[in-house]
Amino acid sequence: MAQARAVARDGGEPEGAPELLTARGARTRDRVVAAARKVFEEHGYHDARVTDISKVAGVAHGTFYTYFDSKEAVFREVLKRMQAEMHAERSSPPPGLTPAERIAHANRGYYEAYRKNLRMMAVLEQVAMFEDQLRELRREMRNLANLRSSRAIARWQAEGLVDRNLDPRYVASALGSMVDRCLYVWLVLGEPFDEEEGLHTLNLLCVRALGLDDAPLLASPRRATARKKAPAARSGARRASR
Repeated sequence: MAQARAVARDGGEPEGAPELLTARGARTRDRVVAAARKVFEEHGYHDARVTDISKVAGVAHGTFYTYFDSKEAVFREVLKRMQAEMHAERSSPPPGLTPAERIAHANRGYYEAYRKNLRMMAVLEQVAMFEDQLRELRREMRNLANLRSSRAIARWQAEGLVDRNLDPRYVASALGSMVDRCLYVWLVLGEPFDEEEGLHTLNLLCVRALGLDDAPLLASPRRATARKKAPAARSGARRASR
């Protein structure tokens, strides 16, 4: 993170690190972060330039460095905010759900959050393949999701619903990887898919892998409606762009 400056580079009020920013400085920093996200989504990480970010934010080029030391630093901030938003937007499951219904609720919530943030998720997936430090960010995002899943699996094991010989951490990682990869292929690569059928299949695979009762999924109203309509397969990339 950039060190505090005595005076903002655009001639404004004194600004610096986030905890020392004035209200005006905080607004400027937020504007830079929002601009960075737009530039990353349009040009990708490697082709994005600080000059472009500054231009979109409406600040002088030097002002960028009042708040961030590098393009990577602002990219990290964009991802941090995206992760917080994705977590906040995923509602807690209503009380009384069966384990199978809780899995379906979690998978749909993640699907909706992934689709809403599709462009940044695509950039992150691509960058994580080549940048060691940014790969660690992707692992951190997965680790948080896997931690929640592993805790649920351990709880179901204690209740006698899931085989206790399974390691919750590895099960959560394996099932999470399946869901992650499917969403990447469907939404980012654009493989044709039907939303309801795709999610239902993922839910059944997760539930049956854990040995849980899948009857609640087979009898769900949402599933029955989807089967009656029998929609044609459609491109996930086109749906996600809406």
